[in-house]
Amino acid sequence: MKKLLKTRVLVPLAAVLIFLGTTAFKNDFFEVAKQIEIFTTLFKELNMNYVDETNPAELMDTAIKNMLSDLDPYTVYLNEQDVEAYKISNAGEYSGIGALVRSYKDRLVIVEPYKGYPADQAGLRAGDEIVKIGDVSVADFQEDAVELLKGANNSTVTVTFRRQGSLQTADVSRGGIEVDAVPFYRMADDKTGYIVLSRFNAKASAQTREALLDLKGQGAERIILDLRDNPGGLLTEAINVTNLFVPKGELIVTTQSKVKKFNQTYKTRNKAEDTEIPLVVLVNDRSASASEIVSGSLQDLDRAVVMGARSFGKGLVQRPLKLTYGTQLKVTISRYYTPSGRCIQSLDYWNRDASGNAVRNTEFQEFRTRNGRKVTDGGGVMPDVEIADMRSNDLTRALVDNHVVFDFATQYFYTHQLENPGSFHLGASQYGAFKEFVAKSGFDFETKTEHALREALTARESIVFDESLEGEFRDLLLQLEKKKLAALDTYSAELTKALEDEIIKRYVYREGLYESFLNRDTAILAARELLSSPKRYAEILR
Repeated sequence: MKKLLKTRVLVPLAAVLIFLGTTAFKNDFFEVAKQIEIFTTLFKELNMNYVDETNPAELMDTAIKNMLSDLDPYTVYLNEQDVEAYKISNAGEYSGIGALVRSYKDRLVIVEPYKGYPADQAGLRAGDEIVKIGDVSVADFQEDAVELLKGANNSTVTVTFRRQGSLQTADVSRGGIEVDAVPFYRMADDKTGYIVLSRFNAKASAQTREALLDLKGQGAERIILDLRDNPGGLLTEAINVTNLFVPKGELIVTTQSKVKKFNQTYKTRNKAEDTEIPLVVLVNDRSASASEIVSGSLQDLDRAVVMGARSFGKGLVQRPLKLTYGTQLKVTISRYYTPSGRCIQSLDYWNRDASGNAVRNTEFQEFRTRNGRKVTDGGGVMPDVEIADMRSNDLTRALVDNHVVFDFATQYFYTHQLENPGSFHLGASQYGAFKEFVAKSGFDFETKTEHALREALTARESIVFDESLEGEFRDLLLQLEKKKLAALDTYSAELTKALEDEIIKRYVYREGLYESFLNRDTAILAARELLSSPKRYAEILR
């Protein structure tokens, strides 16, 4: 059934949604009306005449989501539950068990229990696989089972979970959960304050301001603002955070759209907290959207030195548009541009390769900061000072995204006792154990070269292919497989850092992980060294 709905006949539904949210289609009114009518009659006939019973709501949900998948990944349909989750994400408050959870079809996996919240108090740990919530089996639940974990304050839910192969149960009393935008800040040394800004929800600027003032009260004469792994959030909060360090009236970002009302210019509106304090902003390949507005604008205005690795490169702005029955369309409405005029969008979702993947920008234009320094567009925010072991690579990213690093940390936690987790270092023998773990895990990572070779074998031409040549191709694929295991040594520094972070977090929570960063994280140590040299700091910004 779902395959049937992926056909191009569903494209007219795009016109329905977009037509409801904008007047851009007035000149094509006849074509829009025509396509709406075609889709309406198709949907009616399908539901009336298909050989088996159909579920109109499920069909429509599938149709919409498959249609939008042809656009960018940020243009999405939000049903009533999605709308509520979106509001919670922006507000930073909800009622539930207090844990980051990953969804599968047949289970939920606890990724991180928040310290002191209900899941933690009930003894749930990272890696626990929830298979039943109350009397409901996760595998049998048709909707997002994570919703079953939410509920009124002080209500109790019984969860059945699998830990290291054995089934256990726990009663969890739900409570009010506050998701801090600034989960941690401390003095990194006697003159340097360190602030972690992990998300741009409604609390971001207020909590960053509070941290800044507190640190200055403790004697901070310079600041490190850590935006690594921050996926972004509210545009207004990005502007307000930037406003803490730049004066009122500064241009921070402009947006450009085909719909005139979405063309906006955003300037700072408040008096700054401190326009002079030396500032370093840390970014990496998972710093995106609002994080890039803050780091990019501070870089363009020569207000901060950006350090780390090239950021993700999301230069698109979304806005939720209300539809009927409490649903919404979160749609990409514009591109944003930093003060120098650059758009840092790295992926072109409107021009795709033969495999249907978005094409990455490879040609960059140069722009100038306020002081005349060169910066480029089209590929994220490039740091002023790169940290070598923070550069991303496909292998490390795949091992993290496919949860191999996470699963190894789970195994390590249940087989090792650590006296001082905050100073934990993964030794050579332990890294060897990780390589063995990867080899046995079934981890499948296909390089671009392998993909090309397999496609060539699949579409081989009899004129040029014979058994000998085909054998050479397969031998080459085998050699590449061996080289991938060898690449675990090539990228051992990056992978060791990822493993150490995940393992330390298991023992002392995220707060303990951030505490450990102050004395072992290469980016923070480099930032402290730079800030302790006013001459070098000034030379970079000059």
